[in-house]
Amino acid sequence: MFVPSAKSNISLVGLLLVSILLFIWVENSRIFISDKNYDEKLAASELMQKAEKTIREYRLSQDVFIDEVNDPNLTALIGEKQSLIVTDRGNLTAKLTSLNPNFAAAIIDIFKTAKLKKGDTIALSCTGSYPAINIAVLSAAKVMELDVVIISSVGASMFGATDPEFTWLDIENLLIEKNIFPYKSVAASMGGGRDLGRGLNIAGREVIREAARRNNVPLVHENNLEKNIRRKMEIFEDAVNGKPYALYVNVGGGLSSLGISVNGRLVKPGFHRHIALKNNPLKGTMFLFADRGVPIAHLLDITKISDMYDLPEAPDPLPEPGTGSMFKDERYNIKIASIASIILVILILIVIFFDHKQLKLKEDEIEI
Repeated sequence: MFVPSAKSNISLVGLLLVSILLFIWVENSRIFISDKNYDEKLAASELMQKAEKTIREYRLSQDVFIDEVNDPNLTALIGEKQSLIVTDRGNLTAKLTSLNPNFAAAIIDIFKTAKLKKGDTIALSCTGSYPAINIAVLSAAKVMELDVVIISSVGASMFGATDPEFTWLDIENLLIEKNIFPYKSVAASMGGGRDLGRGLNIAGREVIREAARRNNVPLVHENNLEKNIRRKMEIFEDAVNGKPYALYVNVGGGLSSLGISVNGRLVKPGFHRHIALKNNPLKGTMFLFADRGVPIAHLLDITKISDMYDLPEAPDPLPEPGTGSMFKDERYNIKIASIASIILVILILIVIFFDHKQLKLKEDEIEI
């Protein structure tokens, strides 16, 4: 049986020092591997940044006041807390988080998970609550050359697209005029309570009607929420002439998409190949698409989504496109780690060999 000699202590200390040096070598040799979808993610993020810059420059050219306290990055995409078209409460931190142009890269990741390819058609249900996320989706769609059928809700929660003169439909139209996107809503609704603007005053509902008129977008305004949902499904179907949808994307908490608000919390944020929602009194378009086997991307809880993709909360300043773990993965250099391991194993074997040999000589001396 091998028993280490007293001299082994010196050898072990030497091994310890060498091990520390090898560990430092391996740690400092880490490399960054670009994500396999790096080019598309970067292009989408750059396009989103361009869209945001276009909006900011336009608003400044109109001498519109930008609140540098609530909108420290001066994007002009953070609206007022209260206005004629505010439909619900809103979380300012979530709105600020959504401005990150790298959100478009997260959407690319979702689209890749859904296995979308050039020429596929997606349905997009969006509201005025998160205009930056709407832009992120459209940026990713354009980069991947997807067809997008959009039905929007004009109303917005606090700090969203709440300016009656610059609603989500106006933002969308501006980005079309500036050749940023080719996508335009095929229809819109008021949003808010029952998707009919309930909770808004008469002036607020008229403002939304006017926004739809000036942007040449048909307004869906049936007698109740159920009929609004049914009509939107008809519009989605008519827009594709029998071509299948590859994905349904929900942005925000529009009732025509969710059915009832609690449904938005029952479904985890992100991509879903299938959604099982049983015994629900009312299904919105998102769940009706899911019932038909269409995959779903649910983009409501922006804070959770940002955590999923390692995006910073309410960043100031906004990160540049291409920054973050979505673009590059830090890994150990396998070659250097292997060399270090081999060196360490060889040194251990050498120490054991000579220590064992020395012990053997001592045993022979004792026998003599």
